[in-house]
Amino acid sequence: MTNPTHLPTEGLFVGRARSSDAAYPLVVAVRDGTVFDITLRAAPTMRDLCEMADPAAHVRSAEGRPIGSLDDIAANSFETGRDPAKPYLLSPVDLQAVKASGVTFVVSLLERVIEEQARGSAEKADAIRADIAGLIGHDLSKLKPGSPEAMEIKAKLISRGAWSQYLEVGIGPDAEIFTKCQPMASVGFGADVGLHPVSTWNNPEPEIAMIAASSGRIVGATIGNDVNLRDVEGRSALLLGKAKDNNASASLGPFIRLFDDKFSIDDVKRAVVRLKVEGEDGFSLEGASSMAEISRSPEELVAAAMGPHHQYPDGLALYLGTMFVPSMDRGEKGKGFTHKVGDIVTISSEKFGALVNRVQLSPDCPHWTYGASHLMRELARADLI
Repeated sequence: MTNPTHLPTEGLFVGRARSSDAAYPLVVAVRDGTVFDITLRAAPTMRDLCEMADPAAHVRSAEGRPIGSLDDIAANSFETGRDPAKPYLLSPVDLQAVKASGVTFVVSLLERVIEEQARGSAEKADAIRADIAGLIGHDLSKLKPGSPEAMEIKAKLISRGAWSQYLEVGIGPDAEIFTKCQPMASVGFGADVGLHPVSTWNNPEPEIAMIAASSGRIVGATIGNDVNLRDVEGRSALLLGKAKDNNASASLGPFIRLFDDKFSIDDVKRAVVRLKVEGEDGFSLEGASSMAEISRSPEELVAAAMGPHHQYPDGLALYLGTMFVPSMDRGEKGKGFTHKVGDIVTISSEKFGALVNRVQLSPDCPHWTYGASHLMRELARADLI
């Protein structure tokens, strides 16, 4: 497989990589197709880099040392065929909390209500979808959470007997924020992503993730896959942890694009996120979603996650939610889409590049054994902290 990171030629891209030259993960930057190690005592972790007053200025001035071409390192990052003696990419975040927002696109709200009404059964979803769409219509793209119009839609769904906790967070005043995985547990470009083996109805969730410092200041963004188990979450909202947080179920990358004079929060708000799923069975699915249709702004979501009510001293990576919930049949009519082991998932956006992962069962993905304690010990041995 050739390098499909598709990074733009301009932009400040930073991430993390493993190299046999160092015991600790490297903080890296991409410059003209070459990956440079910029790990310094001033910023030995991605968390420390993002805490700087001007992360972009630090990356520009950090001299660094080349560890290889982006093409070669990306090609070596795929779990199958990886040579651990050569550099490969990791998730671009380390000590940051990894959180996620749910039901942030009103147009995907109906799918969540359907998911819950179907009680985890993909076969029932089509009938429920048609019933609810006939009641309130399909076009909810201009609906603002908390507005009188939103409350009217909510009332119609309740009168039909379709009350849902998703209504509260989708069109009510409060956003849903949940823990996607623990710090150091996310995976990066080329890694396998995991599905809990109890799930038979699941899907990728292509999203943009904001990167915020401990102060709440947003310093950059990346793309991610908020892998979702539709049947598990649909059975009960209290199973959200099991549906969302499993071994290798949070993917981010390939790099963080830092905000600078050529890239800002406005670019995030205009971004189009694309999804492609390619199965070993010949199945192919493609779709796209526009951040312009998000019902809560990135700033609102970060403020809902962190502030006077909740602090994150190591900063935050926050998935912003998805509007793309694949419902097309994969095989037998009426059974909808679900992953199969071996699927290749590509999530891309023009200003971020592409994040590519292969789908496996969580127990079969490399187990998460390297945590914050390991990182601190190795950085201390290298006299970097």
